[in-house]
Amino acid sequence: MVADLRRATRLPLDVHLMIEEPHEWVDRYVAAGATYVTVHVEAERDVAGTLARIRDRGAKAGLTLNPETPVETVLPHLGAVDLLLVMSVRPGFGGQTFIESALDKVRVVRRELDRRGLAAELEVDGGIKLDNAKRVADAGATVIVAGSAVFEDPSGPANAIAMFKRTVREGV
Repeated sequence: MVADLRRATRLPLDVHLMIEEPHEWVDRYVAAGATYVTVHVEAERDVAGTLARIRDRGAKAGLTLNPETPVETVLPHLGAVDLLLVMSVRPGFGGQTFIESALDKVRVVRRELDRRGLAAELEVDGGIKLDNAKRVADAGATVIVAGSAVFEDPSGPANAIAMFKRTVREGV
């Protein structure tokens, strides 16, 4: 799928590996055309090594933090990532309710990125709806993933995306 998408677009492809032993899959996804390869801190024994491998293969390195994992787990790796993803639901399926404590993690990561002068993207994924998107952006997120809120919108994905952009920019 990544290879097919790469042939169809020049847009960045953010591949989030929600799998065990993600280091074993890095080469395949980079070869297929992934721009970002993001792995879970909880799934890796050698986080630093996997992040280095992603970059060595020519992709941007991303690290994901699950809701139950303390934010301090990812802080030592911030200098090695191009993207830090805070999950605001438990990974596995769409349509879950946003976990409010994710906002505290986003604020901590944002402060630390800014303090260190790092330009990594700060992404939030899970339970993002129009009623919480502005709070997520205000907490410091630079990328917001809204799956079911976009694809299940009766007015269509393009309209839903436009509403998200407007909400985040204007607080509507």
